[in-house]
Parts: sequence; C-alpha cells; structure tokens
Amino acid sequence: MIDIIKPHGGISLVDNLLSGEELIGESKKASNYLKIHISPRETRDLIMLGIGAFSPLDGFAGYEDWKSICNDMKLAGKNNVLWPIPITLSVSKNLADRIKIGEEIALFSDEFNETMATMKVEEKYPVNKEFECKHVYKTTDIEHPGVKSVMSQGEINLAGRIKLLSEGVYSLEFPELYQNPADSRRKFEELGWKTIAAFQVRNPMHRSHEHIVKIALEFVDGLYIHQLTGKEKPGEIPTDVRIRCINALIKNYFVKDSVIQGGYPLDMRYAGPREAILHAIMRQNYGCSHFVIGRDYAGFGNYYGPFESQDIFDELWDGALDCQPLKIDWTFWCYECGNMASMKTCPHSKESKLLLSGTLLRKKLTEGMNIPGEYSRKEVIDILSEYYSGMELPPDEPELLPENDWNIW
Repeated sequence: MIDIIKPHGGISLVDNLLSGEELIGESKKASNYLKIHISPRETRDLIMLGIGAFSPLDGFAGYEDWKSICNDMKLAGKNNVLWPIPITLSVSKNLADRIKIGEEIALFSDEFNETMATMKVEEKYPVNKEFECKHVYKTTDIEHPGVKSVMSQGEINLAGRIKLLSEGVYSLEFPELYQNPADSRRKFEELGWKTIAAFQVRNPMHRSHEHIVKIALEFVDGLYIHQLTGKEKPGEIPTDVRIRCINALIKNYFVKDSVIQGGYPLDMRYAGPREAILHAIMRQNYGCSHFVIGRDYAGFGNYYGPFESQDIFDELWDGALDCQPLKIDWTFWCYECGNMASMKTCPHSKESKLLLSGTLLRKKLTEGMNIPGEYSRKEVIDILSEYYSGMELPPDEPELLPENDWNIW
C-alpha cells in the first residue's frame, strides 16, 4: 500500500456519513425531530464535516473551540491542533430557547429540500460576531462578503456531533467529478502516487494556470485539480463546461496519468490567509502532500496583502500542518521572453506582459472575437467559444478594465 499523507490531526478520517440500515433508521428518527433550517454555507460545511474533509472535526464548534480558533487558530485543549476558521451552526435566540441541551435535531436544507443530517445538541452559546470577524477576516467591514455572512447569522450557535444523511446533489449532478476524501485517497493509491499537489480552480484553466501546475508537477508524483462545485455566481462558467475544458487540457498537454480532476462542495469565505490554511488542511485530508498557493489567494478587494496567504504558513508552529504550500508568484505570458514567466523570472516591462480580465474575456467571447493563443490553448478556447456563442453579458456585469491590445496590468 502507498504511504499517503495522514489526515490532519490524526491517523484516520472522520466518517459520519451514514449508509444502509443505519441511514434508514436515522432518517426515520429525523422525521420526529425539531427541524432546523440551515443556510447554503452551513449545508456545504455540514457535508464537509460528514465526509471527513474537515477531519478531525466531527461536528459544529462549541464555545471553547470557537474562541480558541478565533484567538489562536487552534482547537481548544492540549492537543494543539491547527484550525483557522470556526465551523459553526447558528439559529435565532427565539429558536435556541426552544432547544434543550441533549436534544436531537434535524438539519434541513431549503436549497436541496431535504433533511441533510441529525445532531445531538451539546452546547448553545451566544456568539460575538464582531470578535469573530476581527480575528478571522481582519475586518468588521460589512462590505467584505465573509463578514456580511457572519453578521447575518443567528445570535446563538449550536454545537454537537453530526450524522450525515445526504451529500446533496453533488454526487448525482457531477458523478465524474465529485469525490470525498476516501475516494481521492483510493484513486491516488491506484495511480501509485505518494506525493500529490492540489490546485484549486473555479474557472477553465488558462496558460497561467497550466504553467503554475506544471511547476508543481516537477516536485510531486501527481496533480489533483480540485474544483469547487455547486451553484455558480452570475457570469461564472458552469461546472460541466469547466470539466470539458480541463479534460481537454489534461488530454493534450499533460503526461498521461499525471493529473486527475476532483470536486468538492464548499462556499468561499474570502478570508485570505486563514482560508488558505483551511484549504490546505482540507487538501491534506483528501490525501495531498502539497497545495499550490498563488498571489492574492482567497482574498477579496484590498483587505489582504498580495502574499499574506503565502506568508501565514511561515508563521505556523512546528508540526502544525503536514501539507506543504507551493508558493508561486503571479504568472503571465511575456512577449519578450516568448513564453510563460513570473515576476521572479521575467525582467521585462509591463508592456511585454499579457494579463487578462475575466470580464474582458467574456466580452470577447460573446462578440465572437479571436482569443490569442498566449491566453489559453485552442482546445479550451473552442469549448468556451461554443458555450458563449450568441450569449449576452449579464446587465450587471462590472465595468471593463482599460485595455491595450490585450495587455492588462
């Protein structure tokens, strides 16, 4: 058996996903429990808890863990386990007053119209939202999407171990993509990979992405292109189109059996450095020894510096995390170099560097204009052109960046 990296904080994955007779029995019980409606973010966090992607967590955070995570990026107690963002379940005070400690509740997703899990309530506690935002997001500005999400939560957090009844629509809608950590680890063993680099993406991969992951492949046995799946935001490219684009890239421009795709459900929090840590922990649970971290990773606006999500890994204590970051600078096509390059390798002026705004690309594609080969491979552009043919930009599409013959800086 291949000696793949151990899950975070332990030697085995948490497995709270029920099946068979146990699932049937718990589902029947759930029909008699108080139904708690959970948000889309809580729904996806719940799935990640149940399938072991958030190991060693087995449920929503209690007060001591919540406080310790916010303050010190550690779970409470003496085990010194790294955890950067509290995974919480909130309700209104009125609803919390109806729930007794020790009571079993059913967690219902309006998004999927089903009971996703059950939970025995071990704690309920008021949450200081400003405190959480200040520590996790480094701001209490409501314009930050992560802060806005926290501030819109209920006043009371409920804590307890969960029993997952359903993984939602993901395994049905994206059977060729969706994987839980046990699935990916099994696949890595089949391929004979011991060291694996994960690369997160929610867009078709362009030449910069390709360049970055090929750098990573010089150091590891295989590459895991790990995609966010689920409901797209306006203007985003649907998951099925993205899968086709990346498959075309893998087939034509990578060594056979050196790259696979996988998908997982999780909402972005845009917590910058702390989210980079969370994503690295998650990738370790999926079996990855390395995680590619680019410039401005998981950030939003100007709340974080361009390299904060890389630098935070240098601040961790010894033994905090086994999955190691692969830190890569901003990459681009340089006309002077005649190839892909980065800030660390290219000495030329900004006029020689090809960057591109996503909005501008969508505009070019909807207008049927040619996309330069320096931006993306022909096979990818052909798929995107077919998808965008005849489409119009959404009316709320943001203003385009100034353009200068495709050079955007």
